[in-house]
Amino acid sequence: MSQRNKGILCILLAALCFSVMNICVKSAGDLPFIQKSFFRNLIAMLFAVSILVKEHASFKWKKGNLGLLLLRSTCGFLGVLGNFYAVDHLVVADASMLNKMSPFFGIVFSAILLKERCSKKQALAVVTAFVGGLFVIKPTFQNMDIVASLAGFGGGMAAGLAYTMVRALGKRKENGAYIVFFFSTFSVVVTIPYMVLNYEPMTLAQLAWLLGAGFAAAGGQFAITNAYCFAPAKEISIYDYSQIIFSAILGFLFFGQIPDGYSVIGYCIIISMAVYIFLYNKRVAEVQAVERRA
Repeated sequence: MSQRNKGILCILLAALCFSVMNICVKSAGDLPFIQKSFFRNLIAMLFAVSILVKEHASFKWKKGNLGLLLLRSTCGFLGVLGNFYAVDHLVVADASMLNKMSPFFGIVFSAILLKERCSKKQALAVVTAFVGGLFVIKPTFQNMDIVASLAGFGGGMAAGLAYTMVRALGKRKENGAYIVFFFSTFSVVVTIPYMVLNYEPMTLAQLAWLLGAGFAAAGGQFAITNAYCFAPAKEISIYDYSQIIFSAILGFLFFGQIPDGYSVIGYCIIISMAVYIFLYNKRVAEVQAVERRA
């Protein structure tokens, strides 16, 4: 199997894992979404610790990276909260699609914060994707899920900023496993006061669902990390949107959920823009490669 095909297989596995995570979160029932995030991040933290120990890596951040780590962790934590709140109140496929707005926000934040060039075509794709997001959110006073939709949209925005910080940390040679460890530990620590004051007793079934969400999230993180080790983002990133298909299928099988017509239109617009940016980036990379050889 080629490296590219291995990357595609891993990113499809990651998409499935994150879809399973959302199903587990929703199946855990009427528990505070902050409590759900605690267990999700606790499992991820333990996995990251095991990797750092196995690699004999340092548990200290590189000099000058603390600010970026804190910003990445804060935004990532808010992104998880927004996603989990949306999953609890929306069709799972809708919540997943709003979370997948993060790559478009990543383009915006990378241009603003990292001074990475954003072409007119990329900017147009971002604006069009936002229009697609409105079809999923359906911002009307008659939409009783507007708060959850905005939470999911805001979660995607926060995740986009978090991924921008990950990119900045990568440029500063920070260990990827340490970034996951710092984020997970930060998320666990900041939720401890809430857990102490507002902990909701759980049944064994609910605990099992939340542990399942944690393991699925950890599996997704490792799978997507391996995917980008096997192949560059420009070749495989588009396959991450298969999570919407997995979420729609699992949402129907577990909860009988069927996205409405407006949401489907939004899916088509956002995925079309993702395909457009994917092809655009690939074409730009090929032109640059030719220029370097010339």
